[in-house]
Amino acid sequence: MERVYIGIDIGSTCAKTVVLDGERNILLRLLQPTGWSSVDTAEDIRARLSGEGFPVEEAAVVATGYGRVSVPYADRGVTEITCHGRGACRIYGTPDLTVIDIGGQDTKIIRIQDGAVSDFLMNDKCSAGTGRFLEIMANTLAVRPEELCGMAAHGGGTSISSMCTVFAESEVISLIGRGEKRENIAFAVVDSIVKKVASQAGRMSADQETVCLTGGLCEYPYLRQSLSAALGRPVRTEADGRYAGAVGAALCAFSIRKA
Repeated sequence: MERVYIGIDIGSTCAKTVVLDGERNILLRLLQPTGWSSVDTAEDIRARLSGEGFPVEEAAVVATGYGRVSVPYADRGVTEITCHGRGACRIYGTPDLTVIDIGGQDTKIIRIQDGAVSDFLMNDKCSAGTGRFLEIMANTLAVRPEELCGMAAHGGGTSISSMCTVFAESEVISLIGRGEKRENIAFAVVDSIVKKVASQAGRMSADQETVCLTGGLCEYPYLRQSLSAALGRPVRTEADGRYAGAVGAALCAFSIRKA
């Protein structure tokens, strides 16, 4: 069997796996919840890969993300910044871009020049502006995150002033108690995320034509549209944007030499 190259991105919320062939074509994509144990998730990925005909013992494997240290069969662990940068360059077809990755527990803004990371910012101390923030607010409104983003497109006229998740949730509960329409509350939630992310990304993307969105929230059209408006330029997405970290990890695996 032709050698393959596997990238595993175990994030705080979801685990993404990509298998590349020798020509860097994607042969397989796997997506699953991380769950409470990254170790168990890594073993489940091993079993799923084997079931698809890609045993890890015969492949070059690189792990990245929150749980990369929990992948015992990985030949190497590489940081999320490097992997998301490389993966985004491959997915979006350009060596110069700004990557906005909105993850479950953090938001990364990565500036890429000539295919290499030149600068980055990372919000990892507070969940404001992350997928977790959106999930908490969606739960408060008794909807799924994708439903909240869809509702937000039909709302307006309401804002959330606090950037702290705990206080913002209290604001949402107060708005519900006052009888505010769910669409307006959803608008306020998305608007607060967009303002937070745009304030981080604006400086880094100032002189670059291509700005792209990766991570799970790249699948929500209204959030991307709002972010584009806040930055004053189009924010691109692709179907494989969610897999950017795993694609980058698989590309890093090409440097691994095995007997």
